[in-house]
Amino acid sequence: MDYGREIAPNGDGEENAELDASALPAARARAEGRDRTKAQAITAYLRRFAPRRKPVVKDNAGRRVLSRGSGLAERYDEWKIHAGTWVSELDLAPDLAENIGSRRWFRGLGTMIGLGAVALAFWPDFAPLEARSAMPEGAEIRDEFRSQMIMPLAYGADSGRRMGPTSQVIPLASAPERPQIELLATLAPGDSFETMLRRAGVSTSDVDRVSALIGDAMPLSEIEPGTQIDITLGRRAQPGTPRPLDALKFRARFDLELEIGRRGFNAETGEGGMLALQRNVIRVDDTPLRVRGKVGSSLYRSMRSAGVPASAVQDYIKALDAQIDLNREVRAADEFDIIVAYRRAATGERQAGNLLYAGIDRGGQPRTQLMRWGDEGRFYEASGVGEQRGGLIAPVPGRISSRYGMRRHPILGYRRMHAGLDFKARRGTPIAAVTDGTVSGAGRMGGCGIAVRLNHGNGLSTRYCHMSRMAVRRGQQVRRGQIIGYVGSTGLSTGPHLHYEMYRGGRHINPASVKFVTRAQLSGTELIDFRRQLIKLKEVKVGAALEDLEQLQTEVEEPMREIEKIDMARRIGNGANGP
Repeated sequence: MDYGREIAPNGDGEENAELDASALPAARARAEGRDRTKAQAITAYLRRFAPRRKPVVKDNAGRRVLSRGSGLAERYDEWKIHAGTWVSELDLAPDLAENIGSRRWFRGLGTMIGLGAVALAFWPDFAPLEARSAMPEGAEIRDEFRSQMIMPLAYGADSGRRMGPTSQVIPLASAPERPQIELLATLAPGDSFETMLRRAGVSTSDVDRVSALIGDAMPLSEIEPGTQIDITLGRRAQPGTPRPLDALKFRARFDLELEIGRRGFNAETGEGGMLALQRNVIRVDDTPLRVRGKVGSSLYRSMRSAGVPASAVQDYIKALDAQIDLNREVRAADEFDIIVAYRRAATGERQAGNLLYAGIDRGGQPRTQLMRWGDEGRFYEASGVGEQRGGLIAPVPGRISSRYGMRRHPILGYRRMHAGLDFKARRGTPIAAVTDGTVSGAGRMGGCGIAVRLNHGNGLSTRYCHMSRMAVRRGQQVRRGQIIGYVGSTGLSTGPHLHYEMYRGGRHINPASVKFVTRAQLSGTELIDFRRQLIKLKEVKVGAALEDLEQLQTEVEEPMREIEKIDMARRIGNGANGP
């Protein structure tokens, strides 16, 4: 277009040069008029053919909702900030390791207790939930499993003795009842004699009668766990009633057998008969067991191979170790000489007891001789001098983690007197008495937790704290090295350890500063009696107690079956007619 060339500001320089200055304003006016006309035409075209759109209506209600929501959010944020500032100013959860005993510390303690109470209030219930069994249920299925399960016979179980019925079994309309039932019951640990009888099927009246009869012969509490009782139940008087007790028999002690039966009982009619007790005293020989042998490379192995019981070997080594150094003073060529209390019953049972004599011989001559003497069971040398004990033994085999003196308490946080020694040990480690004494206190003792206090005489006493459980009771006599409890963390404690204290005249002292020796000496008539007993004990022959006792004529059991009687008569006849 011509006008374009006339007004183009960026056109060629030659065309712009042809225009003079007077014609420039008129050209611009014409160009603007043409552009306006063209723009109006294009706008009309677009309005004609473009789609019509609805007019935009201003939503004042939406704006009001948005403005109100933003206001609530701002106010909530302001309230949250204000509440957080208020709670932080209250300081409800301070550090309990700082400023112990202050008002701020007690405020934090109250917060902790309150949160703990809330947690306990919402503690879940551990009651069992009912659920459908994963296996089908029914009487037939239960009997099938019962026929295959195994239960302790000592608790009256009858599994394993009969099989569950199958489809091949034809039920009987009626069956005769067995006239007698023979049972073998065992007194379990922690069980009572009466409970065991009731579990075996003995009626309540018979249980009371049997308990009274046996209680007259011996305390029921002295019947050792594991004792087996032969029980015979008779015929029922009426269907559905418990069977009466016909006989009961058991070994009450090593030298006593108790038997209960019915006197004047008619087996055919089932009438009459009152329960009566019969004591069967068993003949027992108390000859001690003496064993001798070479020490060899191992004293323990040599004594065990010679037939010495393991408990007696331990007592032997412990007794000698208190007098001599076994590693240096005992040679392989030396001979050990041990005498143990031993009992033989006429029925064949044997029972080993305490160690009576411990000796070491060298070249056929006794080098060390120790014999148990007195009510305390202390070992004395042949000269009458008792065992010598150097100092106190460690209560536990562990290192000392905290000594006696002032220190900062690990829980309370302030300095105070630590009146004892702390031994580092694992939970359950046995705690031994440092020397002989009497239990003057046993139980919980405040921050000391479960503790045991021993009185050793002459104003000296010790205390053992933070136990998990005790092994002694108040008033009990304990020996040096005896276990009195087990390491725990009860009371004011940060972990498993033993806190050991010592008192003299009621005031605590440093346990590490006490070193003393106890030594006993016999004199006068007691020394004479001791030497006589030692001579008598050393006259016991080696291995004499291992021989069987000869049965007396009254101890020979009569044969029960006729064929046994015929065999016995035949043996007697052959012996009489023999050469």
